[in-house]
Order: sequence, then structure tokens, then C-alpha cells
Amino acid sequence: MTDLQLKCDLSPLRAYVQDTLLAGRTVADTDELLLSGMLDSLAVMSLVSFVEQTYALKVPFEDVVIENFESLEATGRYVDSRGADA
Repeated sequence: MTDLQLKCDLSPLRAYVQDTLLAGRTVADTDELLLSGMLDSLAVMSLVSFVEQTYALKVPFEDVVIENFESLEATGRYVDSRGADA
């Protein structure tokens, strides 16, 4: 992680992305998931659904933008900003 300490536990998110969306490929918390092509639009929607279920929050359509889901760390910051149960 960077100098920003996240409250959100990234472990379930990391496991889901690596095991389910990337078929076992390891990624770092700061790896670019979208612009690199690692995740396609269908995978992003699956990720959004996982975030909603895991962190007990509703992700409005307007929040599904690159900045919020570009990396595991960015997604953790988004979850933190929504005040979700981490």
C-alpha cells in the first residue's frame, strides 16, 4: 500500500480478484486492473457485486468509474469512503 492506511481489509477482495477473476494470477494492491486489460467490463461488474456483498454497501451506477476500481487499493479507498463494514 501507499502512505494511506486503509481501514478496509483487502484480503477478501484480493482473493476474489486473483482466484475468481484472474484464474490464480497474483496481483499487487497497486496493479492497474482495468487499463491494463486484466479485467474486462463483465469482470468489473462481477467485482462491483462482490464489493457490495462483502463490504455491505450499495454501489450506485455513477460510482462505477475507473478511479474507484482501477486497483485493489483504489477499491479499498472507495469502500472506506463509503463507510462500509470492513
